[in-house]
Amino acid sequence: MAKPGLGYGLYQTQSQVLKPQQILVSTLLQLPMLMLEQKIKMELEKNPVLEEAEDWEDVQDDDEDVEIDASKEEKEKIEEEFDTLEENNKSDEDKLNEEVEKEIDVEDLLPGEDDIPEPRIQRDPNEEERDMPEAYQETMSEYLMQQLHMLKLGELEFSIGEYIIYNLRDDGWLDTEVTTESIALIFETDPGLVERVLKRVQRMDPVGIAARNLRECLMVQLEVKRDTANGHYDIPLRILRDCYEDFVNRRFEKVADQLGISLDQVKASLQEIGKLNPKPGEGYADAKQNYILPDFFVELVDGELVISLNDYKTPGLRISNYYKKMLRQPKKLVDKEVRKFLKDKIDSAKWFIKAIRQRQVTMQKTMEAIVERQKDFFMKGPEHIKPMIMKDIAEVIEMDISTVSRVCKGKYVETDYGVFELKYFFNEGMETDEGDALSTLRIKDRLKEIIESENPRKPYSDDKLGKMLNDEGIPIARRTVAKYREQLDIPVARLRRSI
Repeated sequence: MAKPGLGYGLYQTQSQVLKPQQILVSTLLQLPMLMLEQKIKMELEKNPVLEEAEDWEDVQDDDEDVEIDASKEEKEKIEEEFDTLEENNKSDEDKLNEEVEKEIDVEDLLPGEDDIPEPRIQRDPNEEERDMPEAYQETMSEYLMQQLHMLKLGELEFSIGEYIIYNLRDDGWLDTEVTTESIALIFETDPGLVERVLKRVQRMDPVGIAARNLRECLMVQLEVKRDTANGHYDIPLRILRDCYEDFVNRRFEKVADQLGISLDQVKASLQEIGKLNPKPGEGYADAKQNYILPDFFVELVDGELVISLNDYKTPGLRISNYYKKMLRQPKKLVDKEVRKFLKDKIDSAKWFIKAIRQRQVTMQKTMEAIVERQKDFFMKGPEHIKPMIMKDIAEVIEMDISTVSRVCKGKYVETDYGVFELKYFFNEGMETDEGDALSTLRIKDRLKEIIESENPRKPYSDDKLGKMLNDEGIPIARRTVAKYREQLDIPVARLRRSI
C-alpha cells in the first residue's frame, strides 16, 4: 500500500484578523486614566507630527499624495527649509541659551503682556499650582536597625540580627523560608545563638516582630506584658502555650477543664489576647500607598444624573499643520524617503487620535448604559443595586461583551456614595417568591446583617441561615450560603462562638 505523499492544494478557511487600528482601540480601552496619560506622553515623544492642542482634531483620510517633480533649484531651496525646520524644532530653552551666548539683553527675551499665550490644557481649579514634596516616611527596616544599633551585640550577633530584619515580611513576621538552622548555616554558627538573637529582635518595638507564626507573635507580646505587670498575664500565656488548638477552635469548656480555671477566667483571657497585635509590621509599609483615580464622575444635579469622563488632564491632540503643509506640497520634499517617513508618521498620528476618540465614545456609552440600568443605585444608594451582567450592557450599546469587559477592567467611578469599581455593578441575581429580581450583593449584605445580629454564644449554622433567608422570601440553598459566607471572609459557626 502506497504511503500518501506531500503535495500542494487549495484550501478554503475562515479566520478573523484584526486590523492594527482595531488592536490599538482594544489596547487603549483597557488602560485606566493614569496609564492612558503615560501612553499619550510616549506617543507625543515618539511621533514628531503629533502635538498637543486645546481641543481634539477631527482627522480625515482624504489627504492624497500628489507626485510633482522638483527641480535642482527647488531642491536646494528645500534643504534651506529643512534647516529652518530643525531650527523650529529646538526647544525654547535651547533658543534662550543661544540668545544669551550672543549677549542679548535678558529683557529683550522676556515676552510682553500681549505675547503671553493662553494655556491650552484645561486645569482642575482644585489642583495646586505645584507638586508638594512628600513627607519622608521611615520604613520598618530603618526603624528596627536603629534599635539594633543600640543593643549590646557582638559583630556576629549584629550581622545575624541585621539578616533577620531584612528578611521580614510586610506584616512583620519572619519569612517562612528563613529558619534558625538556615541562618546558622549562612553565618557558620550554632542555631542556639541565632535563636537568642531572634528573641532579642522579637522584643524590640513593635513587640512581636520577627515572629515565625501567630502563636509565637502573641506569646512574645504577653511575655513582655507579664514582665512589666508582675505575672498578671500568666493565664493567657498558659492558654496559648498549653491549649492553643482548643482555644483557636473555641472549645472553651475544654480549655477551662484542662487548666482548672473558670469560664470567666477564659473569657477574661480571650479579651486580653484580643488586644494584641497579630501583625506588628503594619504601619511600616515600604511601598508608597496607591491612590485610586476615578475614570468617571456621576453626580446627582437638580434631580438628574450627570455623567462625565475624567479626562481633564488628558491633552487634546492634533497633527502639526507644518508637516501637513509639507505633505500637501510635494515639490518641497527632498526625496521619496522623507516623504514616506512623513506619510507614515501622519497616518500613525491619525490612527492614534481616532483610537483615543473612539475610546472616549465607547467608555461614555458604556457608563451611560450602566447608569441607566442601575439608576436606583446612583440616586438612592448601594442598597438599591440590581442584578446585571455584561451581556445586558453589550446589547444596549450594540457591542461585544469583550468590549464591555475591557472598558470595565480596572476602571472606577466616583459617585455620591463613594468610589466603586465598574465590575462592582455586574452581579448575578435570583428571583424572590414575589417575583422580584434580587442582586447577590443584596443577599450577601442581608446574610452579613443576620450574622452580625446573632447570639455570639449560639451562632447560626449555614443550614439555619439558609432557612432564615428562605423565610424572608429568598430561595437559597445551604451550600450557596456557605459560598457567600466564605466570600465575605466570615468563619463557620464554631469559630464565631464566644463565651
